[in-house]
Amino acid sequence: MYSIKQVTEMLGIPAVTLRAWENRYHAVEPLRTDSGYRIYTEENVEDLRWLKEQVNSNHMSISHAVRLLKAHKEEQSKSDAILAEPMPQSGNVDAFRKMEDQIYQSLFQFQGERANALIDFGFTMYGYDAMFYQVLVPILIRVGDAWENGRASVAQEHYMTQLISQRFYQFFHLFPIYPHLPKVLAMCPEGEHHQVGLMLFSLFLRKNGAEVLYLGANTPTEGVLPILKDQKIDLVCISVTNEVMAKAADDVITTILKHAPGMQFALGGQGYNKIKKPKYPQWIMTGSAHDWQDWFTETYMAKSHPGDLFLKR
Repeated sequence: MYSIKQVTEMLGIPAVTLRAWENRYHAVEPLRTDSGYRIYTEENVEDLRWLKEQVNSNHMSISHAVRLLKAHKEEQSKSDAILAEPMPQSGNVDAFRKMEDQIYQSLFQFQGERANALIDFGFTMYGYDAMFYQVLVPILIRVGDAWENGRASVAQEHYMTQLISQRFYQFFHLFPIYPHLPKVLAMCPEGEHHQVGLMLFSLFLRKNGAEVLYLGANTPTEGVLPILKDQKIDLVCISVTNEVMAKAADDVITTILKHAPGMQFALGGQGYNKIKKPKYPQWIMTGSAHDWQDWFTETYMAKSHPGDLFLKR
């Protein structure tokens, strides 16, 4: 607690100015002793320090600075209230759905700081795997559906997808790489803008030590060909969401095989599940995400030694 004299000495703000800021603009609300003297908390002092900085350095009016300060505090209070709510244990589906809805609504309203605070809190509470697969992935699917059905604008879809993708990339580079494993390129063909499945599979590979060059959605074929040779790619992962994109992916595969006959592929997504007679059935990933580890052990790891097709080039 500080007296008004101590505050003026610390901040270099005259006492008359402090009183004017309090009385006219309600900049801070100091406590009062029984005899009526002002007593300032540490938070009051920091708020006044910030206001002085805005007025002196940024040439902002005190009224504008106070409005910004109050708006920031109100938003922070909302976030703190949400984060303070008791959450059930990580295995509770209701907890994940609650967290999902809170983050979704924050992103839908372009409240990025609040959404990131919730995401950070979720990682602390539930860990990486549960938070990513049980909360963030459903949000990506949800916003994609909202955009396709006209419930979300292009700007909202782009904003929400980009923020969650950034969080994905942060974790993507945390895992160690084992150089002896086949090098992977992950992409969606040109025209395919949905990359949730590709993102998940790429993250699975990275967690298992594979080096993955992630190109993401809407990748032109001509840009891929020089990368395959320069980066010594051994496996190309492609994800598509419908039959039209599956056919486009088949064209990409055909083109790649003309330039790299020994290339291997991992194909997935709803698009391949809907094709009755796929062109390259030997590379389609069937089953669910739970089967990926079996594929990794039996197919991918089995081709990690010299002399195999993955490393033939």
